[in-house]
Amino acid sequence: MTSSYLELVCPAGTPAALRTAIDAGADTVYCGFRDCTNARNYPGLNFDQDEMAEGVAYAHERGRKVLVAINTFPRAGDEKPWHQAVDNAANAGADAVILADLGVLDYATRRHPSLRRHLSVQASAANALSVQFYRDHFDVKRVVLPRVLSVEDVASLIQETGMETEVFAFGSVGPMSEGRCFLSSYITGLSPTSEGACAPASHVAYKKEGGCTKSCLGNVTLNQFGKDEPAAYPTPCKGRYMALDHSSYLFEEPIGLNAIDILPQLKAAGVTALKIEGRQRSRAYVAQVVSAFRKALDGLALGIAPTVANDLKQIAEGGQETFGAYKKGWR
Repeated sequence: MTSSYLELVCPAGTPAALRTAIDAGADTVYCGFRDCTNARNYPGLNFDQDEMAEGVAYAHERGRKVLVAINTFPRAGDEKPWHQAVDNAANAGADAVILADLGVLDYATRRHPSLRRHLSVQASAANALSVQFYRDHFDVKRVVLPRVLSVEDVASLIQETGMETEVFAFGSVGPMSEGRCFLSSYITGLSPTSEGACAPASHVAYKKEGGCTKSCLGNVTLNQFGKDEPAAYPTPCKGRYMALDHSSYLFEEPIGLNAIDILPQLKAAGVTALKIEGRQRSRAYVAQVVSAFRKALDGLALGIAPTVANDLKQIAEGGQETFGAYKKGWR
């Protein structure tokens, strides 16, 4: 395995997925604790303290790294779970914590100054001034950039700040303003930003009606699909809404991001690491995506144009792929 081209950062929603990602060629995995402190707080996912320590040991024995996502925002007067998560990550031997909240960043900086800090995409730092603020006040070493920037924007930001950057390479396109999702909270009463529960499965329902399938979140119908149309998971940002007597995807379409064909451009822009999204996805998904990117990156590191067949479309969201904002920016 060659890791000198771009660092491959891969999801681990469970201890088994962590081992799968490492074995498939991930340089680094990211994961979270089994509580409200991470943005994928779903039943059956995540790690307890012992599992985290075991996962870190498994990675370190193979020369890989583990990042712990503590990337939700504490509720007023209830910051203890987030502080405890930082302490637990440090005790487990994590290589870095991925943080979004100013108060949690301050706590980690003071309490564990030697623990490397990365800025979560949930902080929505998409310009040089924002990135420099976190760097200068909390000694943040890396920023995970929101999915709103073109390749040229990414290059400009790196040139201005000199920061390590991690960018999304595969998975959900995202809501384009990470850390600011309130629609799901309004519908379900569970907050993606404080409880890590966006469109929780307990509130999801699919209903057959008149030859169509309706996907619902709580009491709200978010989409309607024809007989042969795949029914996407009902997240509010990817619902179809009526506006001006026309039904359309007002916020985002259910389509998957795949940047495997523009890896040389991202490298030339100065990107440090590629992030694969999908901690809630299966081990089979992790193995397939990580293996494909590992093969492409190893070829590029040797100066060989990637010949790996890009067969990831079948597991992309909605069965469709896009470069997202990388090619067109976001306005």
